[in-house]
Amino acid sequence: MAMFDKKKAEEPENPAPVPAAEPAAVKTPGTRTPGSRAVIGATIKVKGDLTGDEDLIIEGRVEGTVKLDKHDLTVGESASVHANVTAKVVRIEGEVVGDIRGIERIVITQVGRVQGNLSAPRVVVEDGAKFRGSIEMDGFESKAKAAPAA
Repeated sequence: MAMFDKKKAEEPENPAPVPAAEPAAVKTPGTRTPGSRAVIGATIKVKGDLTGDEDLIIEGRVEGTVKLDKHDLTVGESASVHANVTAKVVRIEGEVVGDIRGIERIVITQVGRVQGNLSAPRVVVEDGAKFRGSIEMDGFESKAKAAPAA
């Protein structure tokens, strides 16, 4: 019995508390944190139809169509997009060859290069941007149709 008493004597009366391990964040495959964006890297090439339900940054090469009706698209400086594009907000810092439709707005930055037709309620072409095509600002048309005739 002395053997059992000896063990109790060696243990301190008030041991230091051991911090509880924080539970690991559970991430479901395919989910992204709010405000995150998908990225097509500079060395990636995509041919075909590109659709999605999140914001997208393109740094590589895309050929075909890009359709993100409820989300933003950024065409990065190193990107080359040969496609017809539709997105909520389209921001062009690289090259786009094709027609672009912005649900809310299109912005061609000073380093952006576009060859194609633009259609959006608001279009911004920054000083230095290269653009060849036509611009249709359709905001007035949709409001005029919504107003009742007097």
